[in-house]
Amino acid sequence: MDPCPVGLRGIVPSLNTPLRDDGTVDTDSLARLVEHVIDTGCSGMLALAVASEAANLPGRERDRIAETVVARADGRLPVILGAIAPDQQGRVAGAARARSLGADAVLAQLPLDATAGARARMLHEIAAAGPPLLMLQDLDWHGPGLPVDEIAALFAAEPRFGCLKVEVVPAGPKYAAVLAATEGRLHVSGGWAVGQMLDALARGVHAFMGTELETVYVAIRKLHGSGDRDGARALFEAALPVLAFANQHIDVSIRFLKMLRHANGIFSTDRCTPAIPGFDVVQAAEARRLIPQAQALIARAERILRETENTSTRRD
Repeated sequence: MDPCPVGLRGIVPSLNTPLRDDGTVDTDSLARLVEHVIDTGCSGMLALAVASEAANLPGRERDRIAETVVARADGRLPVILGAIAPDQQGRVAGAARARSLGADAVLAQLPLDATAGARARMLHEIAAAGPPLLMLQDLDWHGPGLPVDEIAALFAAEPRFGCLKVEVVPAGPKYAAVLAATEGRLHVSGGWAVGQMLDALARGVHAFMGTELETVYVAIRKLHGSGDRDGARALFEAALPVLAFANQHIDVSIRFLKMLRHANGIFSTDRCTPAIPGFDVVQAAEARRLIPQAQALIARAERILRETENTSTRRD
């Protein structure tokens, strides 16, 4: 049984933000992205998180993203909106925005340099301002993140805290420790550690929140769930060259995956906010080489999903 009240079991992509040439949010491209996520068989979507470049956008543009995603999803899939901010006032305001727009959940991150007591107070304030479900982002690019016993205590104390997005180093043992500490009652998602997706599935992680390649991740999870572990591994290993390049740094991931969105006709441009560095000559050449490889991988995953669907239909 999925402990999450809105059923976020599966692939829940963190959405990149499409930009026009003038740097404003391209809401038409964003609407296409929402439809793509729904059509691909995902279980939900996250906007205004790190992959969205939300911290680099003015408030009005963040509002346009939130409004567009919630309206376009129109209840067909759960929508999580990020309340990522450097201060508590901003986090509470982001949670209130998510609630006012009718989002299903809000994602918030607590400062690692605060005391446990301060983090508990912050969590309660964010939960009170936001939608019925709060997802806590346990993000630490270079370390273990929040203590497991603290996560368990927060889960026991705050009824709206129902989901945890784990993005720490190493991720696998943290998944297992949190699931054990909460007896599987806290919904656990994997995030940045997409290179360890099979590890996450083996540990019983409820959802995976990567960016782009949704079709590939949906197919891997479906193969794994059906018992075809060899098929899941083969598709995952075929994706590793793309993942190795994209996930060397979050800025590389954002820029490369926007290039792929653009190449696939979902985004009108591959523009990033000025804070995201451009590729040098070597990176640009490697990115161009990998785009067709990623597209072939997506086509392979689409064939697998069609075959899986046809097999299921014949059995029915």
